[in-house]
Amino acid sequence: MKQWYEELFENYARGYDREQFTQGTLQEVEFIEQELGCDRSLKVLDVGCGTGRHAIELARRGYPVSISIKY
Repeated sequence: MKQWYEELFENYARGYDREQFTQGTLQEVEFIEQELGCDRSLKVLDVGCGTGRHAIELARRGYPVSISIKY
């Protein structure tokens, strides 16, 4: 039997990236990139609290991205 929170969030990721607060991803990543000085030799660690939208975009831009998953 699943816990209540497992059922609640089981399919949440499907709609997550369509939520209003995720629509600024490109601008947010541009800010992150500026803070990193556009230095693609820096490693980015995604500690995971969503669908990886920032990590995916940073990887697309050539940054080495690692993810941390804890179950």
